Amino acid sequence: MGDMKTEKLMGKSSRLRRARTGFTLIELLVTLGIIAILAAMLMPGLTRARRAAHRTVCASNLRQVGLAFEMYLQSHAGVYPWAEDPVRPGIWLWMGRGWRPELEPFLPRAGGPGVFFCPGDVKASQQYDYTSYAYSMAFYHSPEQINGMTSTADNYTNPRPPAPQKAAAVVFPSSKVLAGEWSSVHAPFVGDRGWFAPGGQRNFLFADGHVAFVEAASLRTANDGNPNPNLTRDGVRGSDVP
Repeated sequence: MGDMKTEKLMGKSSRLRRARTGFTLIELLVTLGIIAILAAMLMPGLTRARRAAHRTVCASNLRQVGLAFEMYLQSHAGVYPWAEDPVRPGIWLWMGRGWRPELEPFLPRAGGPGVFFCPGDVKASQQYDYTSYAYSMAFYHSPEQINGMTSTADNYTNPRPPAPQKAAAVVFPSSKVLAGEWSSVHAPFVGDRGWFAPGGQRNFLFADGHVAFVEAASLRTANDGNPNPNLTRDGVRGSDVP
């Protein structure tokens, strides 16, 4: 009798162990499913948080670039960088690689790309020598020259010679873009061709030294029909934001 009772107890214990084992596996699967769902729910938020962090760093970088512009102006009788680089012909000044050397002497030396690179800017790291920012052509062409440029192609194949522009000639320093992010890194969209074309949002450095995160749609239409800080109507005498 005792043996039978023992066998029954052992059998019951075995069944309980199997039941517990089966339940643990189900629990594991359910837990993994919950984790996957939570990860899917959190991922967009994490992406937004990462982009927001990058945007903050990039804005800080541009503020430092703005200080470098100020020091450059003080050292060059109030005239903005304007001459093509004779050592590197074919490099347009508005491109980061063109104007970056003009300001580097006024920035602290550091390893890596430094303040000219915006974290998260894949295009800059792959194509543009880790330079995320562009410099408005309005600051090294006269207003008359700028008003004569009516095509996006003028940004690239511009036969007009550079003309020095003074800081004192800027009529609306708080609304004229001096430099800014080339790509819409923090609000990416398909077909981003840079700040020549509509779409996206970018950090912009204005002539008065402040930095703002601006939607392309809110910029004034330039002479080429685009929200293009290069070809702002009336050049340094014009404005890019209402």
